[in-house]
Amino acid sequence: MESNRFFPIAILAAAVLAACGSVPTNDSPLAQARAEYSDAQANPQVASLAASELRQAGDSLDKANAASAKGEKSAHVDHLAYVTRQQVAIARQTAAQKAAELDVANAGAERDRVRLDARTREADSAQRSAESSQRRSEASQRNAEASQRNAEASQRSAEASQRQSEESLRLSEASKRQSEASQRQSEASQRQSEASQRQVLAERQAASDAQLNAQSARQQTQDAEGRARQLEAQLKDLEAKNTERGMVVTLGDVLFDTNEAQLRSGGVRSVRKLADFSRQYPQRKLMIEGFTDSTGSQVSNLDLSQRRAGSVRTALLEMGVNEDRITARGYGESYPTAGNDTAAGRQQNRRVEVIVSDENGNIAPR
Repeated sequence: MESNRFFPIAILAAAVLAACGSVPTNDSPLAQARAEYSDAQANPQVASLAASELRQAGDSLDKANAASAKGEKSAHVDHLAYVTRQQVAIARQTAAQKAAELDVANAGAERDRVRLDARTREADSAQRSAESSQRRSEASQRNAEASQRNAEASQRSAEASQRQSEESLRLSEASKRQSEASQRQSEASQRQSEASQRQVLAERQAASDAQLNAQSARQQTQDAEGRARQLEAQLKDLEAKNTERGMVVTLGDVLFDTNEAQLRSGGVRSVRKLADFSRQYPQRKLMIEGFTDSTGSQVSNLDLSQRRAGSVRTALLEMGVNEDRITARGYGESYPTAGNDTAAGRQQNRRVEVIVSDENGNIAPR
């Protein structure tokens, strides 16, 4: 779930950084963005379950259409169209996830209802069996009483034969034993009925607990989505990008004077945004890594990268970030992001990267 939560951030961050320069045609990025937005808008599931995300895509498409109508540069129009397509993809994924969660919740509720109906029918059947046994017991009791009266009548009749009297007595005793057996069966059926009723109550309580758990899970999902949207906005302002190691904020070489490690005023503003973010998310740690181009000696480049990373760390400490949450290291000319044979490539390699940990404070090693 952790990686899924950052997936929309990666899409949006990549969209903000990306740009292209093709000439608009029927298959241009703007035409594709219009078609994908129309398809998503016509999808009832996306329209109902991801209305907010679809609305953001519509806003971006309006900006792209306006830029195209004004005759702005194709690279800018294509960039806005690309952002629109990524936001449409986010809307589709959000709708699919919410639909799956609803299917799971509905399936669990239906299963609990079927089980409860079955338990209720079993309890009703046991109750009817107990009542039938009770009626048989009462009938046997009445038979025993009739036999007893017959026995008493036979006893009073002196002229009746002794053998008939004894036989009647044996019949009376047999009826009494039958009555006692029926009584015991009735009591056993009653206990079974009570046990079934208790089981039904337990099943109903379990169903109620399951419903409460489902509501709690939905609330947790909504809270997590809210935190993800807030984090996405924060990192978007910092121009962060998602990597295998986590979210990375890149501070370019222009924030420092040539061959110096002291932050310029523009660099201080960027670090202050990072400090504000860090104070808002105290569970996240920061790894600061400095890099240079290949100009100069390896020793001087390593020293400069270490000093620049340390300068960013010092600035964060002065802005109130706990030192236990910050680690700084210089790599010199190692790990270039572009070739050092051009000025543009060397400028990209002169940088300070700040890696933001996950919610558990973990950062993947380089």
